[in-house]
Amino acid sequence: MSERFNSIWDAIEDTPAQAENMKLRAVLLTALKDQISKRQLSQAQAAKLFGVTQPRISDLMRGKIDLFGLDNLVNMTVAAGLHVELRVLEAG
Repeated sequence: MSERFNSIWDAIEDTPAQAENMKLRAVLLTALKDQISKRQLSQAQAAKLFGVTQPRISDLMRGKIDLFGLDNLVNMTVAAGLHVELRVLEAG
């Protein structure tokens, strides 16, 4: 019988904590990519708005999630004019 997981991160990360961290990072990275597309920003425009370099935006657009920590993604999200909310629920 094969094991079932709630998300891909639960399947590939070593610990539940690492999986949760990656889930949060994925949500923020996706929100930033969506914002860039929605506003039709160039990478240079997005970099200026988010307070990072153009190569960082390139990494973001290519989904290089391992290069971004939660703090950095939260800072970029706020700089993009978005609000971040966090809910903590019982595991289960």
